[in-house]
Amino acid sequence: MSQPSPDKSLKPLSFLERNLFGAPISEVPSLIPGVIVVIILAWLSKWLSEFIGVNLLGYEKSPISPVMLALLLGLILGAILTIPKAFTPGFRFAVRKILRLGIILLGIRLTIFDVFKLGAIGVPIVLFCILGALLITTTISRRLNLPDRLGTLIAVGTSICGVSAILATGPAIDAEEEEMAYAVAVITVFGLLATIFYPYIVNAIFAGDAVRAGLFLGTSVHDTSQVVGSASVYADVFGQSLALDVATVTKLVRNVFMALVIPFMAFYYGRKTNNMGADETKNANILKLLPLFVLGFISLAIFRSIGDAGINLSASAFGLWDADTWGSLISTVKSWAANLLVVALAGVGLSTNFQSFKGLGIKPFIVGLSASLAVGVISFIAISLLGSYVTF
Repeated sequence: MSQPSPDKSLKPLSFLERNLFGAPISEVPSLIPGVIVVIILAWLSKWLSEFIGVNLLGYEKSPISPVMLALLLGLILGAILTIPKAFTPGFRFAVRKILRLGIILLGIRLTIFDVFKLGAIGVPIVLFCILGALLITTTISRRLNLPDRLGTLIAVGTSICGVSAILATGPAIDAEEEEMAYAVAVITVFGLLATIFYPYIVNAIFAGDAVRAGLFLGTSVHDTSQVVGSASVYADVFGQSLALDVATVTKLVRNVFMALVIPFMAFYYGRKTNNMGADETKNANILKLLPLFVLGFISLAIFRSIGDAGINLSASAFGLWDADTWGSLISTVKSWAANLLVVALAGVGLSTNFQSFKGLGIKPFIVGLSASLAVGVISFIAISLLGSYVTF
């Protein structure tokens, strides 16, 4: 995935501009061409999924995931076509903002009690995976004499939040743009491979156990878009929607840890290299590292919980909707969440820049491969030890 270009505007973005569009209001029209393309590709993916799975193969529900089709079609089109740069802002908007809106809407699938239950058991598993991945990745980087900053970026990208963690950590450790681009390329390669193959691997490893599969995907796949994509594929192909819920909550727990791990890594790197003092870890602004869409997800879960309680107590959700209408509203929000995720994964495929992989060299590739395998093994061990405590 290509690295987002920095905002060149001298005027800082407002709260709404930053969180709603990721661009100044004046630049919103530039998002439209790319957004139209990803919506068309998402629609085509859903149509192909239904046509191939139901019409041609005769299944009652298509076993072919529209999320997988959207990702693959986007990758293929991006590789064989020279896509005009005018579409890039819209693709980036799909990957960053539409994806997050889709994740927020996923919160309607769970009650707040489910979220806290999954989050509570997810914390020790996530911690185990983060610490193990950081230790192993930095050790391998040193053994291969990879530049410290590049090794640090790959470590945080693998262990916490993929591209977002890399982009947040880079300025905090004074990383060069080329180093950030290399780390993003490494994370993108192995994250995409995990998105495509992990849903089938985890189904075999965990014998169709949706909870353990979701925990594994939520802790071992790198980027948020890749986690949601792989979990959506698993849910679509194997009819295990619970896995998507578990993977999403687990990944959100990992995202929250950005606010702790990234400032620590910045401090550690600064002390190690003597290039900056402890005060400069303020570049990793903790408040800015707390993902706002996590709060949105939790808010939707609270909304669902209060509505369900109203139905149980007085047969009316918020005094507005009866049980049938409330159920229909929940189904509609779920459907919108699923559609937005297909749009977002189409954006991931189309915005993946294979040119950025050229000249990467073998060492970052080895570190990325080793880190991905290591975090997978660590995740499997942690889930084997603790996963049985999660029951539904």
